[in-house]
Amino acid sequence: MRGIGAGLESGLNGFAFERARVRRFDLIIVGGSFAGLACARTAALRGLKVAVIERKRDPGEGVRTTGILVKEAAEEADIPSHLTRLVRGVRLYAPNGKFTDHSSAGYYFLTTDTPNLMRWMAEEARRAGAELMLGTAFKRGEQDGVAVTLPDLGLSARLLVGADGPTSMVGRVFGLSANTRFLGGVEFELEPEPALDGRFLHCFLDSELAPGYIAWAAPGVGVTQVGLAARHGFRPDARKFLEVYRRRLDLPERRILARRSGLIPAGATLTRTFVGNVVLVGDAAGHVSPMTGGGIVQTLRLGRRTAQLAADWINAGGEHPGRALQREAPRFRAKRLLRRALDLAPPNWIWNLAVGTAPFRAFAQGVYFHQRGQAAAADGSSPATSLERREN
Repeated sequence: MRGIGAGLESGLNGFAFERARVRRFDLIIVGGSFAGLACARTAALRGLKVAVIERKRDPGEGVRTTGILVKEAAEEADIPSHLTRLVRGVRLYAPNGKFTDHSSAGYYFLTTDTPNLMRWMAEEARRAGAELMLGTAFKRGEQDGVAVTLPDLGLSARLLVGADGPTSMVGRVFGLSANTRFLGGVEFELEPEPALDGRFLHCFLDSELAPGYIAWAAPGVGVTQVGLAARHGFRPDARKFLEVYRRRLDLPERRILARRSGLIPAGATLTRTFVGNVVLVGDAAGHVSPMTGGGIVQTLRLGRRTAQLAADWINAGGEHPGRALQREAPRFRAKRLLRRALDLAPPNWIWNLAVGTAPFRAFAQGVYFHQRGQAAAADGSSPATSLERREN
């Protein structure tokens, strides 16, 4: 009898020891990009105990975005000016080289030094009090109605936020909705091109090179960004576009410094983005315009909003963050219809006829600057914002 009691006592002590080894947080965020880092900083500033799990050892490594920000996105984050370059307008080209210029008083875009922007955002989150667990991969999790536990990592939290990109592992592990419609994108960073007019984002309509979307050239921070994205199922050829870009603008060949490629969600906000104490946000939740592929402004806004809702829920018994976020997230109804139209990829002769006409100019002005005259698209989106960066 004594032996059984001793064994039971030993087992209970072991169980208590295992529980003691689990580190507890209010909020664990999986993913250290725009959504995750914006969420982490705001949650930490509101007094929550926050951890960010990021598989990369360097927040600026392999970023999945072109880093082109609309004005609304810049206003969400107040980014240091040395990490950005201001661009005032858009120059939109037909396949035959004809172009129209578009701008709006008081409006602008920012191209960014995206790797260093990610490092800055990570440091801001750390300074606010969040703990960054870099080089740490999320593989599995469990929840019991009170907390979410990550047994492989010895962590638990009141709320787990999946901000881990368009093919979210958090979403898969917890059986949430998944993105199924995408744009495929490729972008090169080239040596700076002084001859490229720095007043504009240069956007190219060409259904042979980029069916369903566009190609672009943007004056970046110490580089020129040249890329394209196309409807799902079509593999874009960025090197072919480089040749077209140089020929159309009569530019010399420049050395390639880096390359990005990846998937951009294009199916709108997912239907099931939370379960129990697990919530998806950003690309993981489909918070990306299906028409333009732009989502950084939504990612920043809804990342911060998730933190606000989490603080209210944990500290004051407010509404569950997942429920509130699902209600507040954009539905993109009109843009889903426009995405279907764009997927038809009108032949180039139609683009050649349309560009320059009054109706097309009005449509383009609405897409890039919206009806207020000083805003971008209704969702604040900019050209293709979800790519992966790889150094050459």
